Amino acid sequence: MKIINWEQVYFVHRRLESAVKRLEFVRDRLSYIVLRCRWLHIIVVNVHAPSAEKSEELKDSFYEELEEVFNRIPKYRMKILLGDFNAKVAREDIFKPIIGQESFHQDSNDNGVRRVNFVTSKNLVVKA
Repeated sequence: MKIINWEQVYFVHRRLESAVKRLEFVRDRLSYIVLRCRWLHIIVVNVHAPSAEKSEELKDSFYEELEEVFNRIPKYRMKILLGDFNAKVAREDIFKPIIGQESFHQDSNDNGVRRVNFVTSKNLVVKA
């Protein structure tokens, strides 16, 4: 068993340490960091969504927590949402305003639809 020396574990590059205003681990699947920049703050939300075969309740719970985190972030700040959504979003015409012209998938899965719904509700776009 290896013991981890937490002083050696870095969540951000050392050059960014002074810019970190806040770092919060909401759950094992959701965290965010607030970076103080010259004129604004940048919030980076990191997610690891439940996989497609997980229960609907677990997926609903995850997106409810994500919604709560986004609702706590002031609207004027720059938000970047990244991570693993375990989502497949297809090339369907209905999704083009959100994902653009490119997609790797022929068919969307439930996680893909959930991701698009969340992104749409927050006026975000998906970039591959």
